[in-house]
Amino acid sequence: MPAGDKPTPKPETVERERKVQRGAGQLSLPREHGATAMLLAPFFAAAILLRRLYWPELVALVAAACALAIKDPLVVMARQRFIWKQEHAETKAARRSVVMESSLLAACGLVLVMVRDWRPLLVLFFAAGAFTILAVTLNVRNRQRSEWFQVASAFALTASSLMACLAAVGAIRSWCWLLWILCALQAAAGIFVVHARLDARIAARKGHNPPPENRRAALVSQVVLIAAAVYFAFAHRPWITAALTLAAIAYLADLKRQRSASSLQMPLKSVGLQALGLSIAYALLLVAGFWSS
Repeated sequence: MPAGDKPTPKPETVERERKVQRGAGQLSLPREHGATAMLLAPFFAAAILLRRLYWPELVALVAAACALAIKDPLVVMARQRFIWKQEHAETKAARRSVVMESSLLAACGLVLVMVRDWRPLLVLFFAAGAFTILAVTLNVRNRQRSEWFQVASAFALTASSLMACLAAVGAIRSWCWLLWILCALQAAAGIFVVHARLDARIAARKGHNPPPENRRAALVSQVVLIAAAVYFAFAHRPWITAALTLAAIAYLADLKRQRSASSLQMPLKSVGLQALGLSIAYALLLVAGFWSS
């Protein structure tokens, strides 16, 4: 190689640099579509059930989206600080994203505390901040795929319904607490079903039997959904019963399909789209149930 010439970078390195340059100065968008659905579906369900549009809801929606999006660049910065020995190309873009998203979060938080009672909002802000720190820590330690952490994430993300209520009317209505719990139960049940599918896919490649823990947890989750459906049937809440029954049947059918080798070949993107469709249908049935009560 002639003196002064630089080595030709690998194609994948060039592409990564281009992506970083395109993303520099832009807001970081969350990569987990399932997490985005868990955040947005309960928020919009609560917003619909409030029966009118309150402008602080839009501020809360921006804040919730930023709180979700900021995790990924924070993970990059934490890895740069504690793991990586040399500066990575994506760190600069991550810093810019964190600055913009934290500025938006601060502005949204300031607006909300100026127009609504700051005390319940402060509880949610503190809980969201603490959970973000936990999520970043587990990602840095590569433990983000822990089933129980993802279940906790389901309860944290679906609490966006509570945020919608607080932003709109300054208080959490009784129906909103129940909406949160029902959305979280469905999301948690889906997490165990997905993990059971992943276990089955990996075991099929290796020619082994899949570990039973996630499948067992998934079945228990469906029992919980069915029990809740029976309760709401006796309480004369047919739409909510229908939502819980739909989720339980869909998840049980998926668990049955997981015993088929051909079903395990289904692309994970298709699995995710089916789960997204189920979440939307579930949320709409809940809205119908609470609206008519």
